[in-house]
Amino acid sequence: MSRLIHTLLLITFSACILTSCSETDPVMNDIRRQGKLIVLTLNSPTTYYLGADDTPTGFEYDLTKALADSLNVDVEYKIVDNIEAMLNAINEGEGHVAAAGLTRTDVREQKYLFGPDYRTVQQQVVCHRKSRLPKDVTDLIRRSILVIAESSYVEALQEQQKNYPELKWETTSELSTEQVLEKLVKREVDCTVVDSNVFSLNHPYYPSLKEAFPFSEKQSLAWVLPSDSEIFKQTVTDWFEKIESNSMLNIINERYYGYVDIFDFYNNHIYLKRIKSRLPRYETAFREVAEQYQIPWTLLAAQSYQESHWNAGARSHTGVRGLMMLTQTTAKAMGIKKRTDPRQSIKGGAKYLSQLIKRVPEDVVADDRIWFALAAYNVGFGHLLDARKLARDLGKSPSTWHDLKEVLPLLSQKKYYKKLKYGYARGAEPVKYIDRIRYYQDVLVNALSE
Repeated sequence: MSRLIHTLLLITFSACILTSCSETDPVMNDIRRQGKLIVLTLNSPTTYYLGADDTPTGFEYDLTKALADSLNVDVEYKIVDNIEAMLNAINEGEGHVAAAGLTRTDVREQKYLFGPDYRTVQQQVVCHRKSRLPKDVTDLIRRSILVIAESSYVEALQEQQKNYPELKWETTSELSTEQVLEKLVKREVDCTVVDSNVFSLNHPYYPSLKEAFPFSEKQSLAWVLPSDSEIFKQTVTDWFEKIESNSMLNIINERYYGYVDIFDFYNNHIYLKRIKSRLPRYETAFREVAEQYQIPWTLLAAQSYQESHWNAGARSHTGVRGLMMLTQTTAKAMGIKKRTDPRQSIKGGAKYLSQLIKRVPEDVVADDRIWFALAAYNVGFGHLLDARKLARDLGKSPSTWHDLKEVLPLLSQKKYYKKLKYGYARGAEPVKYIDRIRYYQDVLVNALSE
């Protein structure tokens, strides 16, 4: 009975928010009146930016767009120059949500209204890897430090300065985080402080930098809302609870952060060199074949690098060969006569991948279909179907890559695979395979934009 009452109250409350209760909330009224959610954000890889096809993308974009869709309104993004301008704008009523990876701190909570937490991060001291890396705060004294103005990093530095009065730093409201990191690369500044999620996404592009030590306890990220929006805050809170329960938040996290932990300094350095030395020989073929099969050419190139390191003569001990490392059986099925011919190999791989995409069950999340196909490319379609069945048996979603990548490694454990149609599989391999492809594609897209 108590569960029924709770459900009825929740339905009543939700209806109230969407109708008469919103009359008392100026923010909800304004969203309904304008028919759009106005989001204040920064232009950065962790928030909002235009992708290769000039369409908006980014973690905060996906999250806020999903909120707007749930409210049945459009969304408008206002790009501000810096954190200070954004926080001033939200308090002055220029937007409905400030979404830019903002850290919830005691100081900020005295000035701003925060929504629910959606991610945990930790501040890190980052320096050039060839410098003498500091081990603690005392090692930062007399080093040049540059951080973003009005950021949570400044608050952390101010807190440390109470115990270490000699600790000094400079702030900037003109430079982006990426530009600050570039200054470290050029050795114009010794160190900076940055959130762990921001550095993990940027690290592949700045391989000469390295995290020295954590600079804070773990902290929460949350949106900042207008100060007069308690009902809107409850709406946002309820919505976050919903997307946590239906895995949407996990899917978005997976999309942007699911592969960032595989960074390796040496391999990344070699990869960047090969983008310049090897890729130009095959770029035209990748572009033309990818267009024919409607696959992003950068993804096809990234897959090829994972397979062969762009070595047309590559050969494994199992007999797979060429840029896309095709088996004789697959090559024959795709109409490929010479696996070591670069264009033929690329065409064979793209055609096979295209066929696998079409075979992926229709219930799979649209953005995840390519990862399911790549998993099948690596481990076989039968094992992919087994993983989906196992996901259902374990109460996980068989339709999202976030859940499937947790299940696939279980295919190597007898207690699971003995009950499945296709039996044992090295299930961890496709997970690593796709993580590396995503990583290589991300680095490639960034390198080509420079």
